[in-house]
Amino acid sequence: MKVSKEEILHIAKLANLNLKEEEIDTYLLHLQDILNFANIVNNAPIEGLEESFGVNENQNVFRKDEIKVFENTEALLANAPEKERNMFKIPKVIQ
Repeated sequence: MKVSKEEILHIAKLANLNLKEEEIDTYLLHLQDILNFANIVNNAPIEGLEESFGVNENQNVFRKDEIKVFENTEALLANAPEKERNMFKIPKVIQ
C-alpha cells in the first residue's frame, strides 16, 4: 500500500495540522514506514500459537498489614546516612 501526497494532506487536515510544503515528504516517508511495519505485523505467522495475556500466571499476593518488631535495629540502621531516635532521617519533602 502506497500513501499519496493527497492522502497525507487529507490526514493533516483531519488532524488540524498545518504542514509546510517541505514537511510533506518527511511525513509521507514516516507514515509509509509505519504502514509497512503494521503490514509485517499483520502478516506474521500465528499458526500454533496460544493466546497469551501476560508472561506468566502470577497474581497479586496480599498479606496481612501487621507490625513486626525487628530485633537488631543497630544492624538495620548501620548504613543509614542519617538516623534519629532509631529511625531513618530523611530530608523534609512537604513544606
